[in-house]
Amino acid sequence: MILIYITLGIIISFLLGLVLINYLTVHPLKMSRYLLISSFLFFLLVTMSIFVFNEGFIEFTFLILGSVFLFFLGYYIRAKQVLNVEDSRFIPELVRSKNDPGKGHTAVIYFTHGEPETYNPIGWINQFREFDKQKIPFIPFPIRPLFLNILRKKYLQVGKSDHRKMHHLMFEELEKRFRKEGDHGTKFYLSFLDDEPRPDAAVIQALNEGASKLVVCEVFVSISNHTAEGENQIKDLNLQEYKVPIFFTSPLWNSKYLHKMFLEKANSVVQPEEKEGVGLLLVGHGQPDQWDEEFPTETEHEIRFRELIIDLFISDGYKSENLSLAWMEFKNPKPAEKIEEFIRNGVKKIIFFSAGISADSIHSQYDIPSLVYKSKIPKDVEVIDLGAWNNHPLAIEAFKERIDNYLH
Repeated sequence: MILIYITLGIIISFLLGLVLINYLTVHPLKMSRYLLISSFLFFLLVTMSIFVFNEGFIEFTFLILGSVFLFFLGYYIRAKQVLNVEDSRFIPELVRSKNDPGKGHTAVIYFTHGEPETYNPIGWINQFREFDKQKIPFIPFPIRPLFLNILRKKYLQVGKSDHRKMHHLMFEELEKRFRKEGDHGTKFYLSFLDDEPRPDAAVIQALNEGASKLVVCEVFVSISNHTAEGENQIKDLNLQEYKVPIFFTSPLWNSKYLHKMFLEKANSVVQPEEKEGVGLLLVGHGQPDQWDEEFPTETEHEIRFRELIIDLFISDGYKSENLSLAWMEFKNPKPAEKIEEFIRNGVKKIIFFSAGISADSIHSQYDIPSLVYKSKIPKDVEVIDLGAWNNHPLAIEAFKERIDNYLH
């Protein structure tokens, strides 16, 4: 009888490892069912353990060792299944003939990061794959389900990400800007690295609809693994066989329109006489130092982008000692450190930006504000979150300027 209980306990441990991964990674609407199953399995395991313990220490030790091994085996097997799931986003068939010159118009592919409105781990799963392929160190494999669980918690905290909705607005504003100037021939296609449609799917649609030239508008601050991944998706289509020229506009770290946007947004909440006493914090995303070896431009561009913005603020009357940079993750200083430095300098109003984030997202809606508010802020100090770029007219103008370079 004792052997049956030991065997059952070990089998339950294996099942618990499988089910736990589901609980950690599934959509929030499904998590309660896996929590219930996990709790039930854990209760059974404890019951089996108590019974075996009463039968003898050696038997109990055997149960514990076997259960721990089988638990981690189940955990590993299910984690591998989850993290190896294929990207199911739709890719249309390229039906255009290679000899088809097209209809003569240009297609603009609006390409940005993207983030699902509700929790979906596929973007990060793809990112894990990309890092592994490039041998860039990141979170160890067994810890990745816990990382996805943290991502889900952030979604639950903010309710939903406005990233997709905002980029749709920005995309529409961009197209309207061209139509206002009388350009009715250029066609526009929205695409996301981590949402639908993918950039390669948008390019295929443009080709199928007769585009004779492609311009990929890269709505990013820097050249990074993100831009490289999107460009590689498109290059894998082997477009040279179709003799359709394709151009990438390059990221926006040096866009004067975008720099000016930050100043304009700040001045909308700061009175002219207040400028010298206002603290400005530009929070960048950041990447691990090891990644700088593969994509040094990510950090270089993020730093230079914000330095140019600070130069503009200084020329407009803000004090240089109250203007600073911080990082969301991987690099220092962190936002709270700089906020507290501003307060020690006597600043009574602080504004901060999610400087490298193109549109509302988990980073700008949750991560960066939570890091800022970790600081000790006196009640008489006003803190204003000016968020991501969003559909500010100068951001739209920055995109248009880049595209214009390839239309004429």
